[in-house]
Amino acid sequence: MSGAATKYWHRLDDGRVQCDVCPRACKLREGQRGMCFVRAREGDAIVLTTYGRSSGFCVDPIEKKPLNHFLPGTSVLSFGTAGCNLACRFCQNWDISKSREFDTLADAATPETIARAAERLGCASVAFTYNDPVIFMEYAIDIADACRARGIKAVAVTAGYMCAAPRAEFYAHMDAANVDLKGFTEQFYAQTCSGHLQAVLDTLVYLRHETQVWFEITNLLIPGLNDSDEELDRMTRWVAAELGPDVPLHFTAFHPDYKMLDRPPTPPQTLKRARAIALRNGVQFAYTGNVHDPVGGSTHCAGCGVLVIEREWYELHAYGLNEEGRCEACGARLPGVFAGPPGRWGRRRLPVRLLPTATAARSRR
Repeated sequence: MSGAATKYWHRLDDGRVQCDVCPRACKLREGQRGMCFVRAREGDAIVLTTYGRSSGFCVDPIEKKPLNHFLPGTSVLSFGTAGCNLACRFCQNWDISKSREFDTLADAATPETIARAAERLGCASVAFTYNDPVIFMEYAIDIADACRARGIKAVAVTAGYMCAAPRAEFYAHMDAANVDLKGFTEQFYAQTCSGHLQAVLDTLVYLRHETQVWFEITNLLIPGLNDSDEELDRMTRWVAAELGPDVPLHFTAFHPDYKMLDRPPTPPQTLKRARAIALRNGVQFAYTGNVHDPVGGSTHCAGCGVLVIEREWYELHAYGLNEEGRCEACGARLPGVFAGPPGRWGRRRLPVRLLPTATAARSRR
């Protein structure tokens, strides 16, 4: 085993080495891996064993991350590695995030190769997704820097489960994030995700008050587990009060997967109910996802209420913002990141394979 050097760890008096990237604080003896699988002890240090390797690349609409207020309509080069530092029983990317096989990592690419590929493919951004970039932060940071040199943004799709010092370094290199707030009780996090709620709330507060990173929140609603009116009321009140009313909040639908096959899919009405609760509690931009709901997927101006971005799935239709992201009807600025007219990528999904000497793309029907 050979891996890339990391710095967030320290030696313990009993001879073990503790990883300090996330609150799990894995304590490792020689040859052991952390719960995330990709950070391991090698000698007297923690190394990243998956630097430069990916489980696959795909060009997606940015709205799929989901980010509705970040460069609307543009394409993003998405990729992940293997492993995860949470153990969500409902994981919908479990074949990647729970992988314990390096065969999963079919594509190899340097940060510069990825930045060049994103530029060649016309992507406005690169997203670290499919599994959590927290666990491969050194690789993600190097890619973000290579992309930034070419005018390409970096997006983290994350559960936000990270310690303070690495979090500060990581987000200094990110332009946007979607944070998965999986529920709003410690019981849900402990029993369903093998984690803790407070660390995620700390990340959200940090992003809002100590960075310029644009971020949006996703809440996957699971019938009978985290979808009660009481929990949604408390969560949306907290978002509006602690983060502000202008932070977009996406409610998305669960489907049975991984170790949670005994729950039914989320009814569309549940997402609409959650959105209504959020709007009532002052969240200005609440969305529904994973269902066909043009009303719940579209954006209205918080100033005058006019429709400013009409969405159907990942397609943009009516668009009422100027190039600065201001409402054409009243002039109010829509919170987010906007750069000229909207993109026209649409719903397309284009898997790509990065080769050492060239980038080959193949369409998936």
